[in-house]
Amino acid sequence: MSAKAKKVVLAYSGGLDTSIIIPWLKENYGAEVIAFAADVGQGSELTGLEEKAIKTGASKCIIEDLREEFVSEFVLPCLRAGAIYERKYLLGTSFARPLIARRQVEIAEQEGADAVSHGATGKGNDQVRFELAYKALNPKLKIIAPWREWDIKSREDEIDYAHARKIPITATKEKIYSEDRNLWHLSHEGGILEDPWAEPDDSMYVLTVSPEKAPDKPQYVEIEFENGSPVAVDGSRLSPVKIVELLNKIGGAHGVGRADLVENRLVGMKSRGVYETPGGTLLMAAHRELESLALDKATLHYKDVIAAEYAELVYNGQWFAPLRYAMDAFIDSTQTRVSGTVRLKLYKGNIIVAGRKSPYSLYREDLATFAEDAVYNQKEAEGFINLFGLPNKVEALLNQGGARDTRYRERRYMAGVNA
Repeated sequence: MSAKAKKVVLAYSGGLDTSIIIPWLKENYGAEVIAFAADVGQGSELTGLEEKAIKTGASKCIIEDLREEFVSEFVLPCLRAGAIYERKYLLGTSFARPLIARRQVEIAEQEGADAVSHGATGKGNDQVRFELAYKALNPKLKIIAPWREWDIKSREDEIDYAHARKIPITATKEKIYSEDRNLWHLSHEGGILEDPWAEPDDSMYVLTVSPEKAPDKPQYVEIEFENGSPVAVDGSRLSPVKIVELLNKIGGAHGVGRADLVENRLVGMKSRGVYETPGGTLLMAAHRELESLALDKATLHYKDVIAAEYAELVYNGQWFAPLRYAMDAFIDSTQTRVSGTVRLKLYKGNIIVAGRKSPYSLYREDLATFAEDAVYNQKEAEGFINLFGLPNKVEALLNQGGARDTRYRERRYMAGVNA
């Protein structure tokens, strides 16, 4: 263990990991510990947190409501980017960490602390997300990652450590799911989920009902966007936080937003996570449909390329990387006309697009119609096909002339038989 720290600001949740980290830091570093908890939409998890932190050894516990910042500065950029990691994960934990770390660094500077700490394990992605943010924002702060230093090897060991010091915890050796909740999602890892063949028990889910238990009658919901950001639900203009909260309730009631994913962690291993993101799933679906109206083909297709790279940057903890800021500039330019309304039909876990409209729609019924029209001259398609297919034609002619072997084989026809 390296040099002692005088004062440490700990990213504190009150869960199993951070509950035992407070006494561990005091015992092993001789440091004063300030617990910092960010309210990013955990709800009742924050109840009694200050009392618990003080009781376990913290000199103070700072709890701050960061929900507006969370949605406006972290959720919406990813929504506008269309960022989804490995086809399913809507990045709920990934973009919460840089926000928490940013405020943690600010508090460390205000409190005169010389170190910051987190409860992320040495196997996961969160250690990278926290620490890249610390390094980007104040590289002079000492970083303490207990999971990479202590002799504790498992959650069972953590529980024994807590019991030995009479630290109040809710985790048991029988129920040891690792969960992370915020306004955007709820994630589940560990326990039986470590077996990719095991189906999650329905009692695990919190934000969503099972599709089998969802209402037998579908519900329609309309989401309005301005410049790529949601501004209203069913005609009522709401703040970004209120929109996410409302859509969580609507989507969750219809079993929308469950994702079961075997993902590739940054550290090289695969892990299995189950995510509940009802409101986010509705917003992503609606935003995607609106872009299909308002963006031209080349921009839409290139934005899909950017979206995958953006998601990987965020997942890998590179929120404060110059490349992400550069990507934001491109994405912002694509969203200037992504305004309009999308109507979704929700039924037993399904999202069915029921309509979309935009004042900037590039869709022209008079061009696309199968009925008779006076706008599109179908004869002009012949010249387009001749030019578009010219490279194929030239290569085929070379083959027939014997100039070189190509993928196009010359066909021979004898007495009506294709030889």
